[in-house]
Amino acid sequence: MCEILAVSSGGGHWQQLQLLSKAFDGKKVVYACSSDVGDASIIRLPDCNMRTPWRLIITAIAAWKLVRQINPDTVVSTGAAPGVLVLITAKLHRRRTVWVDSIANTERMSLSGRLARSFSDLWVTQWPQVSHRSGAVYLGAII
Repeated sequence: MCEILAVSSGGGHWQQLQLLSKAFDGKKVVYACSSDVGDASIIRLPDCNMRTPWRLIITAIAAWKLVRQINPDTVVSTGAAPGVLVLITAKLHRRRTVWVDSIANTERMSLSGRLARSFSDLWVTQWPQVSHRSGAVYLGAII
């Protein structure tokens, strides 16, 4: 069993997850990403979004298999859709879940973030004004 399964899409979501990794020091962490980030130890998830319904199904199945295989205590995601699907799966397996919305969302939570709310034990924004509007927790920004 790993302590933390850290999941994101590629690009900025991945960069933010990497910045969060300092908080995971001393923990057994497994990383998963929907993009090739050039590290063979990172588990690759299929990418998807709301405009690709068949890929959503494929990614949901992969998320289910990932959570069953890794058996984490906690799942942390910085988004986007693949991260939400892993978070939902983890919650169904009664694991702790943490959503950290992208710093790019300065006015409101992202669509993925809004979907993740019901499946997050800790639902975090990186903007105080978004916290006031959405009810998400503001703990500071990671960038």
